[in-house]
Amino acid sequence: MTAPFIDLSVHHQPKGASDRIAYGFTKLLRWTADTFFAERYGHRAVVLETVAAVPGMVGATINHLKCLRRMCHDQGWIKTLMDEAENERMHLMTFIEISKPTLFERAVIIGVQWVFYCFFFLLYLVSSKTAHRVVGYFEEEAVISYTHYLAEIDEGRSENVPAPQIAKDYWGLADDATLRDVVLVVRADEAHHRDVNHSFANEIAGLPQGNIAPCPPHAELQPNWKQAA
Repeated sequence: MTAPFIDLSVHHQPKGASDRIAYGFTKLLRWTADTFFAERYGHRAVVLETVAAVPGMVGATINHLKCLRRMCHDQGWIKTLMDEAENERMHLMTFIEISKPTLFERAVIIGVQWVFYCFFFLLYLVSSKTAHRVVGYFEEEAVISYTHYLAEIDEGRSENVPAPQIAKDYWGLADDATLRDVVLVVRADEAHHRDVNHSFANEIAGLPQGNIAPCPPHAELQPNWKQAA
């Protein structure tokens, strides 16, 4: 398949205390993931995609309730965030088929999910801008991780196994699609989430919103939110 164009150089330079806190927190989690998983990218993806599926659901819930209280329009934020949560869940379901997590890793997933959900819910209530910036930085790191995963596959250190059927159905991949094809579309999804969440944070802060990376053409991820040309 033709690889979706991804601008790997995109990085939001931290501006102010909120951004620096978000960036520092993300780098701490990146160090933890690197220490725990090393180069086991498939297993890393299983745990991290569980965490990645939390922010969209939290943001959609809080914005939904806020719009109900204020009786106002959400400007497409709710559907965009719900689609993000669903998309990240499909990433998880795909990599579960590929990596076959152990019982220990499943236990880690349960614990990490509870801790991160509570943390992110409180963070979003305190500062939605910081919360979206955290997600933007998370996704920057995800793009880097999946780029490294592609290198592992291309250099023969990770087997380029056939893509699971759930991935073929979700992304509309060819019957002979492989793990490499899956990683390409997942990386494109993460780049899209990266730009959307940085743009949300910029909008809250009154900053220019910037361009949004296109997402792979699958029916479950078609945001209503305006995209910059």
